[in-house]
Amino acid sequence: MLIIATGILLAVAMVDGWYRFIAPPLAPDVAFTSIKGQQISLPSLRGKVVLVEFWATSCSYCVRDMPKMVNTYKQFQPKGLEMVAVAMSYDRPDYVVNFADGQQLPFPVALDLQNDLSHAFGDVTATPTLFVIGKDGKIIKSIVGEPDFSDLQQLLRQLLT
Repeated sequence: MLIIATGILLAVAMVDGWYRFIAPPLAPDVAFTSIKGQQISLPSLRGKVVLVEFWATSCSYCVRDMPKMVNTYKQFQPKGLEMVAVAMSYDRPDYVVNFADGQQLPFPVALDLQNDLSHAFGDVTATPTLFVIGKDGKIIKSIVGEPDFSDLQQLLRQLLT
């Protein structure tokens, strides 16, 4: 009986794993409020490729790589790329505003004061964490840690053609 139950559980896990491989999950239906008061909902961005990056001003990788994110955004935004940078709940809002203004970030920056956004994306705790969302609203790729920008840009080229 134990062997049969184990076999069934393995079969279900394999099917679930293959389904996730074949059919990427939909991005959550969330709305962001930017530090400038702009309301952005993910469903309103369907038809575009979207980057959602969870970051923090206390994250050295995030701060160091933000100019690369800006360059990537500027390169692909004319082709239909959208981006939202989501500051983690532990990040002081005044630090986020000062950083965004000082770096002249060209994309919306949102605060996740109550962890609602990080929770909706699967309980994001590590920074940086980047989600690449396809035109159909499905999560194409998630990257935890420092992204390989040449790989990211190659993926964006494919998705935006």
